[in-house]
Amino acid sequence: MQWMGLNEIREKYLSFFESKEHLRLPSFSLVPHNDKSLLLINSGMAPMKKYFTGEEEPPRKRVTTCQKCIRTPDLDRVGHTARHGTYFEMLGNFSFGDYFKKEAITWAWEFLTEWLEIPGELLWPSVYEEDDEAFELWNKMIGVPAERITKLGKADNFWEHGSGPCGPCSEIYVDRGEKYGCGSPDCRPGCDCDRYMEIWNNVFSQFNNDGHNNYTELQQKNIDTGMGLERLACVMQGVDNLFEVDTVRKILDSVCAIAGKSYGNNQENDISIRVVTDHIRSATFMISDGVIPSNEGRGYVLRRILRLAARHGKLLGIDRAFLPELCEVVIGENIGAYPELGEKREYILKVIAMEEDRFAATIDAGLNLLNELIAQSLAANETVISGAEVFKLYDTFGFPIDLTREILAEKNLTVDEETFTELMQQQRQRARDARGNISGWSDASKTAIEGLPQTAFVGYAQTVAEAKVLAILTDEGSVDEIGEGEFTLILDQTPFYGEGGGQVGDSGIIRNDAMTAQVNDTKKTDGVYLHLCTMTDGSVKVGDTVTAEIDDGRRAAIRRNHSSCHLLQAALRAVLGSHVEQAGSYVDSERMRFDFTHFAALTAEELQQVELLVNTHILSGEAVDTVETDMETARKNGAMALFGEKYGKTVRMVKMGDFSTELCGGTHVDNTAKVGLFKILTETSVAAGVRRIEGVTGSGVLELLNAKQKLLDETAGLMKVQNADDLPRRAAQLQTELREVKREAESLEGKLAAVRTRSLIENAEAVGSVRLIVADLGEATMDAVRALADSVKADHEDAVAVFGAKNGAKINFVAVCGKQAMASGAHAGNLVREIAKIAGGGGGGRPDSATAGGKDAAKLKDALDAVKSVLEPMLH
Repeated sequence: MQWMGLNEIREKYLSFFESKEHLRLPSFSLVPHNDKSLLLINSGMAPMKKYFTGEEEPPRKRVTTCQKCIRTPDLDRVGHTARHGTYFEMLGNFSFGDYFKKEAITWAWEFLTEWLEIPGELLWPSVYEEDDEAFELWNKMIGVPAERITKLGKADNFWEHGSGPCGPCSEIYVDRGEKYGCGSPDCRPGCDCDRYMEIWNNVFSQFNNDGHNNYTELQQKNIDTGMGLERLACVMQGVDNLFEVDTVRKILDSVCAIAGKSYGNNQENDISIRVVTDHIRSATFMISDGVIPSNEGRGYVLRRILRLAARHGKLLGIDRAFLPELCEVVIGENIGAYPELGEKREYILKVIAMEEDRFAATIDAGLNLLNELIAQSLAANETVISGAEVFKLYDTFGFPIDLTREILAEKNLTVDEETFTELMQQQRQRARDARGNISGWSDASKTAIEGLPQTAFVGYAQTVAEAKVLAILTDEGSVDEIGEGEFTLILDQTPFYGEGGGQVGDSGIIRNDAMTAQVNDTKKTDGVYLHLCTMTDGSVKVGDTVTAEIDDGRRAAIRRNHSSCHLLQAALRAVLGSHVEQAGSYVDSERMRFDFTHFAALTAEELQQVELLVNTHILSGEAVDTVETDMETARKNGAMALFGEKYGKTVRMVKMGDFSTELCGGTHVDNTAKVGLFKILTETSVAAGVRRIEGVTGSGVLELLNAKQKLLDETAGLMKVQNADDLPRRAAQLQTELREVKREAESLEGKLAAVRTRSLIENAEAVGSVRLIVADLGEATMDAVRALADSVKADHEDAVAVFGAKNGAKINFVAVCGKQAMASGAHAGNLVREIAKIAGGGGGGRPDSATAGGKDAAKLKDALDAVKSVLEPMLH
C-alpha cells in the first residue's frame, strides 16, 4: 500500500460509496438538532437516529458521510497519552432498509484491498460469536481463512443501547506487526496490546430489544458503518498515533514553532503540545458550527478546551496570544473538505482571540487569589482547599474549576468537592426558580396529547376558521367538557400560530353559540397546537364545532416585527460581513429582538448604516413572496437557513425583494412597506461573540417618538427652559456650575481630612516601634475611608491605621501600614483579614494597603478593639 494523505483518504471513501449509489451528505453540525440526549455529536450515526428508528424519512436509502465528532469523556487524558483526542472524523456508509450484510462486507473488503491497496493478509475480521451468517460471508464469499476470523462475545461485537434497534457487529482489524504486539502466541484481535488496530465497524441492526433482553427480528434491517478517519490515516501513513497524521502533525509542528520547543524531547512539553494541538482543532470546528464560549452546556465545553489550550501554551513558555495563529493552520488543513471554515474564518478567529484575551485577564486575577489559598493551606499543613473559597473563585472571578483542580493537583492539594458541588447545585436551583414554568402546560397535559393527530395550520391564509374540538386539557389531564376557568383546547385545524421560530403564539377568541373562550396564548408540540384559554361564557365539549378567530391587529404587529428581523439580518450581513448568522430571535406585538454572531459592539456609525438600510428597503415597498419548495431549490435561490436547524423535504422560503431570502415558518407582511418604519432601541452583548439588537416597527415607532417627546418636554420644564431645543445650552451651563461646586466641596473635604488626620495622629497609641490609629468612621463611603487611610500612610511612615465604616447592615475595613511600620513586621493584609473574621467576614491584600468586609455590623466595635492584639505578635 502507498502513503496517502488524510484529505485524500476521506475523498476516496466518499467517492467509493457514491459509486455504490450512496447519496453523499455533508457533515451534520456538531450541535445536535432536536436531540437532548447529546451535548455534541459524537458518532457518524448520531445525527441520523431518526432515520434508523423510522421517525423521519431519509433523503435516500443509501447514504455516506464523513461526520465531524467531539468526545469529551476522556478530556483529562488528552495529551497524557498519544491515543486520546477530543476531535475526530467518522467515515460512514448507511443503509436504511436497503442492503444488508452481504453488500456491507463485500464493499468494506473491496475498498480496503482494492482502493487503498491494503494487503488482504493484514486484515482480520471479527464477528459476533452467534452470527454464523457473517462468519460464512467472510470465510466463503470473501475467502478469509477461518483462523483469521475472530469470534467475540456480546461485550465486544453486539451493539445495543437499552431498548430499541440493535444487532451484531463485524469489525475489521489491521495487523500492524509483531513490534506492536505483546509476544503472546494467542495474540489476535481482542487482545489489549497495540498490534491489531480496529479500523472498520459494521453494525448489522437486525433486532429490536424490548428492554428486557427479548429480541425480535426487525422488519427493516439497517447498516451503520463507522470508521475513524484519523485511525485509518495512521495505517496508510505508517505512523503510531493521530498526532503523527499529516494534517494534525502540521498543527503540532506549528505549536512547536511558536513555543520554540521540539516534540519528543521532553515528556511534560509533549503533553502540553498534544493538548494545544487537539484542542485548537476542536475549538475551530465547534465555533464554525455555532458554539459560543459560555459557562453552560456545550459552550462550557468550548470554553474549557480553549482555556486548557491557552494554559498549556503558558506552560510551554508562550507569553503572548497565539491560538488564532494556530486556528489559521487548522483552517488551512481542512478548508477543502469544510469550505465553511473559510467563509467563517474572520468570525472564528475573533471568537478565539476574544476568549484567549478574556482568559488572560481571568487567569491573572484568579491565579493571585488561588496562590493565596495554596499558600495558606501549605502553611497550615492542609491538603484540602475550602469548597466555598473555590466556588467564590469560580462564581465571582470566573476562574474555571477544572483549571483550579489541575493547579492544585500539581501541589498535591485537592478541593472540598462536596461543598463545592452543593454550592453549584444551589446556584443552578436559583436559576431554575428564576426561570419558572415556561412551558405553559402541565405534565398531565403532555400525557393527554399522545395519540392525537397533528393540527392543520391554516393561519397563513386565514384569520378565522371553523374547527372541531378534539380534546380539552386541564392540569389534571383530559376532560370531556368544561364550563369555567383556564384550560387548553386542541382543534383539528386552526388559524392560531403556535409559538415557534422565535415568534410568540397568537391570541384571540374561540366561540360557538354555546360558549366563548379567550385564547391567551398558543403553543405547539409535535405538531399538535395547544390553545391556552380562559372561559368567559358557556361551556364546550369534545366534538363541538367552534369558530377560531385570531386577534388580527395583534397578528399584524407581530408580522411587522418578524419581517423586520429578516430585513435586519440582511442589513447586518451587508454592513458587517457574511460571518453574521442568526443566534436566536424573539418577536411579539410590541418589539423584535434579534441575536446574531459578531465579535464586537457595533459602532454608532454601523448602527446608523444598518438602520438606514432596513428602512430603505421598507420604504421601497418591495414584494414579500412566500414559496413552499424543496431544500435544494431553496439553496439555489440563496435562502439562508437557521443555523443547526434540520429541515424536512418541503421548506417555506420567504423572499423580500432581492434583499433577503430566508427559510422561515413564521408569519410575514406581503410587502415591506407594511412594516412602516424600523427603529433600533438597543444593541448589547448576550455572550462572547453574540450580540443582540432590539427594535420596534410601525406604530411602535410612533409610540417611541411620543414617549421621547414627552420626556424632552418634562426635562425642559424641570430645567426651566422654554422648549427642548434649549436643553443642550442649559445642560452645559449646569455642568459648569456643578464643576465649580465640586471644586469647592473637594477643597473643604481636603481641609477637613487634614484636620482629622492631625487629630488621629495626636491620639495614636504607641505599640512597640509603631503608632497605631484605630477609628470607627460611621457611615463614611469607601472612597472617603481610603482617602483618609492613604493620607495617613503617605505622611507617617511609622503609622499603622485601621478604619471601620458602616454600609447598611454590612461593614467595611481599610488597613494601611507606612514603610517603617512594614519594616517592623506590620502587614495590612493579614491584620485586616483577622479582624474581619470577628465580624463574620473576610478579605486581605498587600502589606501596605488592604480592605475587608464584615457581615455583622454589631461586631464593628469588637473587631476594632482586637486590632492591637492582632498587631502586637507581628512586630519585631
